This record gives sequence, structure tokens and C-alpha cells, in this order.
Amino acid sequence: MLAMLPRLVDAEARLALLAAPVAVACGFPSPAQDYYDGPIDLTDMLVDDRAATFIVRASGHSMTGAGISDGDELLVDRSKHPQHGDIVVAVLDGELTVKRLELTPAGVVLRSENAEHPDITVPELSDLQVWGVAMYCIHHLR
Repeated sequence: MLAMLPRLVDAEARLALLAAPVAVACGFPSPAQDYYDGPIDLTDMLVDDRAATFIVRASGHSMTGAGISDGDELLVDRSKHPQHGDIVVAVLDGELTVKRLELTPAGVVLRSENAEHPDITVPELSDLQVWGVAMYCIHHLR
């Protein structure tokens, strides 16, 4: 489920942040300090098609197995062609949802990533529109 209507990414907005001049080890600590490339522009790094990209806030717990928690922001690209296995923002019979898209010989399934939430087998005559493919999840750590 989604908590709000999509917000378009401002095509002119830029967000450049300073990058630390070291790599941070997630496993064993490493003394390696490779090189510093300068600031990182998050817009260039995360957005392929600015005019087709929007942000939505996830609501609920049906996608926790995919790393999407209640309140996370999803960066969604409408220019990407949805493929089997993609996490998509879709409208099914007027209801907005985020689910994993499964294309099966029997039809379309919108799969939850939490066993407590049922998958949605899309009936043949249903009105299903995929708004876009979720490309990134901004997950709050605090």
C-alpha cells in the first residue's frame, strides 16, 4: 500500500554530497583508502529519466521481505518496462499498491514479500496499470 500520491522529481534539482575519501568496510575493517573522486551527485547516480521519475512513500508491511519498510520512500521510474520479478507501483481496480510483479502462464500475480499478506492474483478482466518500476528504496535508519 502507498501512503500518498506520487511526487515528481524536480527535473532541475541537484543534490551533490561530499563523498568520504575512504571505503568503509562492512566485513573486516580495512586500512585501504583507495581514492577520492570528489562530490557525488545523487540525482545523476539515482535518476535515469527525470521526467519519468517520482517518489512515493510506502505504507504497511507487505514488502518487508524485499527491504521495504513502512514509511520508506521509493524512487520509481515510469520509463522502465516492467519485467517479471520487478517491484512495481501499480493501480489495480483503482487501488494503489507496491508489489513484486510475477508474469506466469496463468496470468499476472502481484506478490507480497511478507507471508502474513496474501499475494494478489489479477483476474483477467481487472483494470491493472503499472505506474512504474521501483528502482531504489530510501530506508530510514533512525
